[in-house]
Amino acid sequence: MPKLLHIQASPMNDRSFSARAARAFLDAYRRAHPADTVETLDIWTGDVPAFDAAAASGKYKVMRGLPHAEAEARAWSRVVETLSHFKSFDKYLVSAPMWNFGIPYRLKQYLDVIVQPGLTFSFDPKTGYSGLVTDRPIQLILARGGAYPHGSGAAAMDHQRPYLELIFGFIGFTDIRTLVVEPTLAPGADDTLATVTAAAQSAGQRF
Repeated sequence: MPKLLHIQASPMNDRSFSARAARAFLDAYRRAHPADTVETLDIWTGDVPAFDAAAASGKYKVMRGLPHAEAEARAWSRVVETLSHFKSFDKYLVSAPMWNFGIPYRLKQYLDVIVQPGLTFSFDPKTGYSGLVTDRPIQLILARGGAYPHGSGAAAMDHQRPYLELIFGFIGFTDIRTLVVEPTLAPGADDTLATVTAAAQSAGQRF
């Protein structure tokens, strides 16, 4: 049966707008697909390896066909294990807040681990880059304190939605669906959340 991975990127739990909308999505999804497997990766409590000097060196050793030193081999095996886990799913849900116009550093850390040449993307001198994680849908549920509507002056400061849509597209996703809760710091935020939660329920039922 299909497997769905929920990547939960807010540390605020029930106080998080993105997490609450994601919960509505998953409740509807489970009702519509009771036989499917749903797994949540909380990037704040889960085991996300550091992409440090040993991992980076191990990556370039692979790219150059060179043998790993012991520390590089250990670090690279953890990278491969993490991204193999990611690739083992059929559907994806990412719920994330905006931090300083971008994404939380732990989510960026996770993405730096799973975006790897030859494993989640490839490069051909004639055709350029190609994503290797294909034929799978991904739902993004994003929250931000301000509003960054398309075409506005504030849109240029939004490095959350464009980046996530770009990076997942880069590794092969073509079915990228996005729901946004904004502005969560303005009066009426609960009404905004209720509207997005209803949309999330509908999206989860169809996913």
